[in-house]
Amino acid sequence: MTAGPRQVVTGKPARPVPDATPPLASGAAGPPSSRSPSPARPEAGERVRRVRTGRAGAVAASALVVAMMAGVSVGPAGLPLSAVGQALLVHLPWHPHLHVASVDVVIVWQVRLPRVILGALVGAMLAGSGAAYQGVFRNPLADPYLLGVAAGGGLGATMIIVTGAPAAFLPPAAFAGAVIAVALTYLLGTGAGGGAARTGGNAAAIVLAGVAVGTLLTAIQTYLQQQHSQSLQEIYAWILGGLSQSTWSGVALIVPYAAVTAVVLLAHRRLLDVLRVGETEAASLGVDITRLRLTVVAAATLGTAAAVAVSGLIGFVGIIIPHAVRLTAGASYRVVLPVSMIGGAAFLVLADIAARTVQAPAEVPIGVITAAIGAPFFLFVLRSRRARQDLA
Repeated sequence: MTAGPRQVVTGKPARPVPDATPPLASGAAGPPSSRSPSPARPEAGERVRRVRTGRAGAVAASALVVAMMAGVSVGPAGLPLSAVGQALLVHLPWHPHLHVASVDVVIVWQVRLPRVILGALVGAMLAGSGAAYQGVFRNPLADPYLLGVAAGGGLGATMIIVTGAPAAFLPPAAFAGAVIAVALTYLLGTGAGGGAARTGGNAAAIVLAGVAVGTLLTAIQTYLQQQHSQSLQEIYAWILGGLSQSTWSGVALIVPYAAVTAVVLLAHRRLLDVLRVGETEAASLGVDITRLRLTVVAAATLGTAAAVAVSGLIGFVGIIIPHAVRLTAGASYRVVLPVSMIGGAAFLVLADIAARTVQAPAEVPIGVITAAIGAPFFLFVLRSRRARQDLA
């Protein structure tokens, strides 16, 4: 008797699944769940990913354009977009004959445009560096100041202010202090990692070294502030960050560093995706973890130090924007890094508009604006199941 096939059809207790596999292997029809995956499914998934990526990039780029137009137009002396456009055209060699008030040209070209461009560059560097740190240390709470950039830059700026040195020395001192702090952190962290330094498994040691170096430099900075209390207002004005002193020279100062940082980070975004599976797995796939970490940290530090040198310490940008991008466009660094840079530029330009209009004619430190946005954002993260999975 051949009762085997009848047992399967009639619903009686069937024999193990392998009894049914030969007919499926020979081409007979089987349950839909047992058929081999359709080759069209990966292509459909890739198509969806590309559409999602393109949409996120388009939204971020549109936000940046709107933010920059608003940044040039909004201010104590409000200018309509038509006047802004004419003032911009006046400086072009092929512009038509226009009658534009000289004061409008000065406001647009010498006051607002360098401030908007500098804000966009600073925001892009902070957001991109924050995303890069989160990827290379596999820590979603990492930010651009993780390895001591803020403490080093703050100490360098404080030393210039309390000694009464010319203000022109402040950006180079802040830049040097930030770079030296990160270099010291990295040397201490890799040395403390011992044998792990050769395999790239020293992320925790580097982060702990950053905490130690940052604490030490902050203590020195606090001591200097205590000894020179007459300079506290100027020091805190720099610490809270701002773009009120933006000039074309500041833009020229940050552009080379921003370009190098953006090129290096974007070139390594696929490797950061590989690193998401784990350091051991990534190393088995041929990724040089030590080299990747050093390159990404160096590039991110360069951009962050340049941003700190021209704008002071502006918090939360490097952690708000990457998380917002992950929640809306996915966790792949092929998307997170470029969209974070564009979104960070738009975010800081909008934050600067708020800083100079909320309490006009006075200005609110831009760091206060970003902090006021950052705290509610983290409350949202704590309430969002998807965000909590990202933080897990």
